[in-house]
Amino acid sequence: MLLEVMLLQRTQIYLHPEQHRALLREASKKGISLAKLIREIIAKHLEEQARPVTAAKETFLRIVGMGASDKTDVSAQHDHYLAEALKSDNG
Repeated sequence: MLLEVMLLQRTQIYLHPEQHRALLREASKKGISLAKLIREIIAKHLEEQARPVTAAKETFLRIVGMGASDKTDVSAQHDHYLAEALKSDNG
């Protein structure tokens, strides 16, 4: 434990009082410190952000379906249409 603490970077954050209370409750329920809970939340967030965004199957089916559309410039504008389809799928 002491070695782990020595390897950590100290930082300070400001929380809204309701955020602080909610995090304290959750940490208490888990039997861990507030600092450890915040580290776990950050680690989970960073892990999720590091995962590649995968498009849904429907996105690829829409892209394939462009060949049957009335668009005549799909071969020349494929990057544009692909970006458009992926953007609409990922919000």
